[in-house]
Amino acid sequence: MDIAYFLTLVLVFFIHTNKALRLKNVVPITKGQIFPKPQLQITYDTQNVLNKNEFRFEYAKGSQICDVVSMAFNRYYKMIFGSRLLRHKEKEKNLSTIKKLTLMVHESCEQYPSLESDESYNLEIANSIANLESKTLWGALRGLETFSQIIVESEDGSLVINNTLINDFPRFNHRGILLDTSRHYIRPSIIKVHLDAMAANKMNVFHWHIVDDQSFPYVSSSFPDLSKKGAYNPYTHVYTSDDVKDIIEYARLRGIRVVSEFDTPGHTLSWGKAIQILTKCYSGGKPNGDFGPIDPTNNQTYSFLETFLRELTTVFPDKYLHLGGDEVDFSCWQSNPEISEFMKKKGFGQDYSKLEQFYMQNLLDLINKVSPKTGYIIWQEVVDNNVVVKPDTVVEVWKDPWPEELSMVTKLGYRALLSTCWYLNYISYGDDWKKYYKCDPYDFPGTNEQKNLVIGGEACMWGEYVDGSNVITRTWPRASAVAERLWSAQNVTDISDAQGRIEEHRCRMIRRGIKAEPFNGSGHCEYEVDL
Repeated sequence: MDIAYFLTLVLVFFIHTNKALRLKNVVPITKGQIFPKPQLQITYDTQNVLNKNEFRFEYAKGSQICDVVSMAFNRYYKMIFGSRLLRHKEKEKNLSTIKKLTLMVHESCEQYPSLESDESYNLEIANSIANLESKTLWGALRGLETFSQIIVESEDGSLVINNTLINDFPRFNHRGILLDTSRHYIRPSIIKVHLDAMAANKMNVFHWHIVDDQSFPYVSSSFPDLSKKGAYNPYTHVYTSDDVKDIIEYARLRGIRVVSEFDTPGHTLSWGKAIQILTKCYSGGKPNGDFGPIDPTNNQTYSFLETFLRELTTVFPDKYLHLGGDEVDFSCWQSNPEISEFMKKKGFGQDYSKLEQFYMQNLLDLINKVSPKTGYIIWQEVVDNNVVVKPDTVVEVWKDPWPEELSMVTKLGYRALLSTCWYLNYISYGDDWKKYYKCDPYDFPGTNEQKNLVIGGEACMWGEYVDGSNVITRTWPRASAVAERLWSAQNVTDISDAQGRIEEHRCRMIRRGIKAEPFNGSGHCEYEVDL
């Protein structure tokens, strides 16, 4: 037999039987594995099939019926069945068919998620039956995400799901991502993709670092000149009140809190273009034309802040505001003779951290005045400089050595967040997600009582080198490593186990239109990115 003819016959046979040899990824991709990993999961070999024209979501008798969940039913139906790439072939094998997922939500519907929200759920798939149960609607959202992840497309194009039992809940209540929209403006449409990715990773806090030195894109109803004079472009590079409401609502429907940050007294140069509250810097005893942090000695500062804070507590519904307080440069204060005189009258000497403490204390008093129920998050420097804050203050630790800082903060009795080891803007070649995966918020010296004060953490994407063109790819799926660390059990630390699951999860996000970058080496997804 001619060798070429023989090889052709072999190739045709492989193609016909759909068993052609395939090149494999450097990291083998799992199939139907959940990310982040649930607290308890038992998967059986028995499979069930789902048909697009037969399947539906429904509430159990006696369940609470919530608008957020009803809209999630539609969203997840489209995610499961709506891809134009699915083949939607009927399964010819003798398998049970799951025609519905029945949901029981026990507690009344809340309008917004909170730090205290219960996100636990139980999911059971058993021989044509699918039941999801949760205390709250927020747990229902997490369960729907899990349900969508364990449905897989089989070789013949049908959608199948194994009999499965899952009991799941998050390890930490605060699982956030900081996104900086000041250094580069990011359009609301891109922020929504980011929120979709957060929901796919069961992350629940969008820390919106909305303004900074570089620009002031937030359109204030009380002080419209802030964005008119402080934004890169007051018409195209701003977040209007409608934009902000739309983003908050989009996040709410995915069980995500929006915590806004308006960082002061530093990081405020863009504010000073409209409001005369910045410190004048001096050289040789004369103003040199530069400006520094907010001037704590100026009475106008506090009248402005009172009005502005009242607006913010109305616009952003979350209980918490992030008040910043980091990286205050004292050099401009030191150069200003009026501030030097104020320091002398107050008995501060040359200790400018006392002036910062004076400012922060006034700021916190204003928060308590305009909205006593509002809590606040601050960067660690505020506590490092001995500012007296409310007992329920949340302190975000971002500097090294973070274990010692977390130990100190929690020893003082404050709740804490960790972000130090999750600065995603520090990029490197290769699979750098592994270092994020290894970082654990409990790895600091302290008692059990201290560790219970750590309520979670945040991955941070600062905006010096990202904008709408690359922020999604640079953030995801690297942030997925942080998501699993904050959701899954403390003993879920096996990188070799996580590799295949996070690779599958990246492909899952690609299929959903989230352009998560490759980060495990050479390979492919069945559904690749398209323009």
